[in-house]
Amino acid sequence: MARKKKQAEDNSFKDFIEALDEINKTKGIDKEEIIVAVEQALVAAYKKDTRTNVDLVVNINRVSGAIDAFYSKQIVEEVEDEDREISLHEALVLDKSAVLGASMVTHIDPKGFGRIATQNAKQLIIQKLKESERNIISNTFMKKKDEMVTGVIQREEYKEMRKMVHGEPIKEQNRIIHIDLGKAEGIMNSQNQVRSEHYHPGMRLKVYVSDVILTPKGPQIILSRTHPGLIRRLFEEEVAEISDGIVEIKSISREAGSRSKMAVYTADDQIDPVGTCIGPKGFRIQNVLNEIGDEKIDIIKYSEDPVEYIKNALAPADVLRVDILQTEEEDGKNSAAVVVDDSQLSLAIGKDGQNVRLAARLTGWKIDIKSKSSVQEEIKDDIEVIDDIIETEE
Repeated sequence: MARKKKQAEDNSFKDFIEALDEINKTKGIDKEEIIVAVEQALVAAYKKDTRTNVDLVVNINRVSGAIDAFYSKQIVEEVEDEDREISLHEALVLDKSAVLGASMVTHIDPKGFGRIATQNAKQLIIQKLKESERNIISNTFMKKKDEMVTGVIQREEYKEMRKMVHGEPIKEQNRIIHIDLGKAEGIMNSQNQVRSEHYHPGMRLKVYVSDVILTPKGPQIILSRTHPGLIRRLFEEEVAEISDGIVEIKSISREAGSRSKMAVYTADDQIDPVGTCIGPKGFRIQNVLNEIGDEKIDIIKYSEDPVEYIKNALAPADVLRVDILQTEEEDGKNSAAVVVDDSQLSLAIGKDGQNVRLAARLTGWKIDIKSKSSVQEEIKDDIEVIDDIIETEE
């Protein structure tokens, strides 16, 4: 193969290679991906600048930064495609050993690429850096979905949003908290914020990654302080037996900022799962409570027996009786009737029905609570009805 070679080393590209090595270390961006992209950009820039469509190849030395740019043309008697063919006569002028059918390789001085080539390369580098960084962030936080992370509040903003209330559109201000997570920023919308908590710039807090949405501008990381998963991750962090799999969290129901219930279980008869989560002198649960503020947490012992499970779930109230009414309803939920002493009724139901509501969510059962006296009254009424029927028949 006839070859006319001219290769030059451009010190600016040596600096470029060194800069890529540093970027790779600090940002984890693939050096090879960037170099290949620059090679492609230089090819495109050269074709545009020279208005040709030659089969140009650009190779950048991965260590020295030296650029080797060349294209080849087939040697023919009569040229039909000037971009890919060269006449034998012209080839012999360049190389006396040229023969028909061979390829004539021409090397180009990299400096001849000009200002356009350099600009295109820089633009593509910036673009690829942004894309690579977005991909790294996306991959990193896709793995962190449903996990707990620590961040620092950067700023807050308000955006108007509309929602339907009783069929009517209502305008509301959506307070968005921007949280620095290190290599990325996450956002916490109003619905993911605890009303009783006060957020301010510089505040460090633990948040739950509830979702990661991929967008053209990069991943949108949705954070939450209200998600039940935050309670789960806090206990996993605090209680070694949970992270080790000895104690299992079966279910969590939560009304963030007010109260949560968590059902725990262990197959080891020698271990008290509730006491394990509370810890000596309440040390473990207190560390969790310190993180979530004024919220109360009821630790419930899980049971495969629905009667026992429902009784436990209604703590701190004492339950006299649980009757399973139905195991399959139209909405797919099971139903149970619970009887408590009159003195325990308000405790079992809870303020605004919170205790029974959380217990129902925790167990997955519909729970109907009645006092002992009301049940006795119902029984008395039923007896009177039966007596009336008997008397009528007599």
